[in-house]
Amino acid sequence: MPDPTLTRVLADLAAESADLDRTVAALPAADFSRPTPAPGWTIAHQIAHLAWTDWIALTAVTDPDAFHAQLAAAGTDTGSLVDRATESFLAVPQELLYRWRQGRADLATALAATTASKVAWFGTSMSPTSMATARLMETWAHGLDVADTVGIERGFTPRLRHVAHLGYRTIGYGFAAHGRPVPTVPFRVELSTPDGSLWTFGPDDAEEQITGPALDFCLLVTQRRNPDDLAVKATGAVATEWLEVAQAFAGPPGVKR
Repeated sequence: MPDPTLTRVLADLAAESADLDRTVAALPAADFSRPTPAPGWTIAHQIAHLAWTDWIALTAVTDPDAFHAQLAAAGTDTGSLVDRATESFLAVPQELLYRWRQGRADLATALAATTASKVAWFGTSMSPTSMATARLMETWAHGLDVADTVGIERGFTPRLRHVAHLGYRTIGYGFAAHGRPVPTVPFRVELSTPDGSLWTFGPDDAEEQITGPALDFCLLVTQRRNPDDLAVKATGAVATEWLEVAQAFAGPPGVKR
């Protein structure tokens, strides 16, 4: 029987991908060369990155030996691997979009069908549901880079709950990625949404607390906005430090915005 949580995340991932797809499919071919907020990356780079990451995730699910060979070849410089791989996936817009569409569909099929409880990933391993959640997070974040470039405002959607949950689960990782000790104290996260509901994660009596709008929290953990420009508030010394290192994506610390 399919995992209902995985099924739900995959459906939201498909919707998030389709949202971005509609945006880029409507662009003139010349716009794919427009620079985005990510230094050195055009719109084409953003889509190529998503396409390559879907492909390497598919490899991790279906051929773990090949995935580990890719990691071994990259050594410790995964950032360079990502940049080189993104460049290798660049193509004319029609071919690039086809490759991205096919790759994300193949990955969704593989995640739904796998019997593995864990899938290897960069520096860690994760469940198929977590893998799908990570793909949704990346699709939303890179889609935001595209939206910022073409002047589209992307607001809140209920799909962001997956990103927010991942942001909570990776609080410790943010410290580790920045070379800081991983805290052992519990965190409480309370996020408000436009419909008046409250998303909560962690024990309600935790002294370290993060509060604010759900959208702002997601912008913070994907490093798409500077913390000073967001309404995310911290209570407690460790939570305050976390605002500096929040990072929901794998790999080395980003350059932030």
